[in-house]
Amino acid sequence: MRATSGRTVRDLRRENRTAVLRRLYFDGPMSRFALGPATGLSSGSVSNVVAELAADGLVEEAGSVDSAGGRPRTLLRVSPGSGCMIGVDVGETRVRVELFDLALTELARTERALAVEGPERHERHERYEVGVVVGHIRDGIAEVLRAAAMDPDRLLGVGVGVPGIVAHGGPDGAVVHGQTIGWDAVPLERLLRRTVALPAAVPYWIDNGARTLGQAELWFGAGRGAHSAVFVLFGSGVGACVATDPMGPGRALEWGHLTVRVRGRRCRCGARGCLEAYAGAEALLDRWREAGGRPPAGADEETALTAMLAAAYPAAGTAAGAAGSGAGADAGPADATALAVLEETAEYLGAGFADLINLFQPERILVGGWAGLQLGERFLDAVREHARAYALRYPAARVTIGLGTLGPEAVTIGAAILPLADFFARGGRRAAESPGAGEPEPEPVWTTTVRERAAHP
Repeated sequence: MRATSGRTVRDLRRENRTAVLRRLYFDGPMSRFALGPATGLSSGSVSNVVAELAADGLVEEAGSVDSAGGRPRTLLRVSPGSGCMIGVDVGETRVRVELFDLALTELARTERALAVEGPERHERHERYEVGVVVGHIRDGIAEVLRAAAMDPDRLLGVGVGVPGIVAHGGPDGAVVHGQTIGWDAVPLERLLRRTVALPAAVPYWIDNGARTLGQAELWFGAGRGAHSAVFVLFGSGVGACVATDPMGPGRALEWGHLTVRVRGRRCRCGARGCLEAYAGAEALLDRWREAGGRPPAGADEETALTAMLAAAYPAAGTAAGAAGSGAGADAGPADATALAVLEETAEYLGAGFADLINLFQPERILVGGWAGLQLGERFLDAVREHARAYALRYPAARVTIGLGTLGPEAVTIGAAILPLADFFARGGRRAAESPGAGEPEPEPVWTTTVRERAAHP
């Protein structure tokens, strides 16, 4: 049966379930009485939906509160143990796999190093050899399920954050175009389905790492409550995600490959003058070496960046730099070379932020990723100044620029909530359990007329 708005009764029931689940998840525990005005549903609809969700094991009682002159009201919440999700971060130096329950309590985790390091292009690509990454994901999923004694049938899905552009909708599922890591149309979803020992009904959600970071910060971190925000992932390279709907998916941007200098430095994507060729941690450290700086021999990028920050800011340092170097008030003079490179990098980033401000006019720009968090507020102050200098005054005056609050593991958390977001959108049903799954949806009557007109121009 189709309602007058074009939605079927099935659609309306699913939307009601979604509204109740989301409200309980983000703002619960709540009583049935409070759910009515919070969701816009009648008391009868709330009671029916709650009864359905409780019967499905998705909602449970969570104590009670006194009411004004009546019986205490029972509080409800989403049951944390009613499902679980796996989040995977294919990062700069490691693959991280974590298992969460619905309350995002970590049940198990594992990390596997992408061990090959080196300045040469072919060496960087070697650590992202497709078979190695797929094997790490396969083994990591098996390990976290085993460690938590978790039945794979309870999985809502597996979310994976990856570098690069992810194309959806083809016969191979998600396909990754990761130019900077040497991945040319890698059918990652098909490879995982063929390799990982999970039930066929468990969905994979594969997306750009900046988007998964943005999803996490938007739902649970510094982006919560924003109507529009841009989330910047600053690691070995840089990327971004723009979100204009607090509950909808963000859109990944290849912001790191915005041209900031014509015929400039060669970027690891192969082009010249990209922002990432100046502002990513890898490029920042390369520029320090070229200017005469001396990162610790054999150090990975995270350790080398800590050393650079300690050299540039020896007195105050950064949280990471001070902890790693023992820098204090009696430290020596600043390394002028490191400081100059960081100041130039802040200007490049500020110009890049100005482009984001002018294009999207967001309420907030939030910086995450291991390098962004390590650079910290001191560095961000300079970025803010340059961003306001390069951006149009009106949108620049209305944006706040700050750090994310979920730490360096935000990509993994965001990857895990990709299947959770789909689960809520389906009204708390897995894809295979959704009413009418596999059945064609009846078309509105007007589609036949439009199709006939198109066939006879």
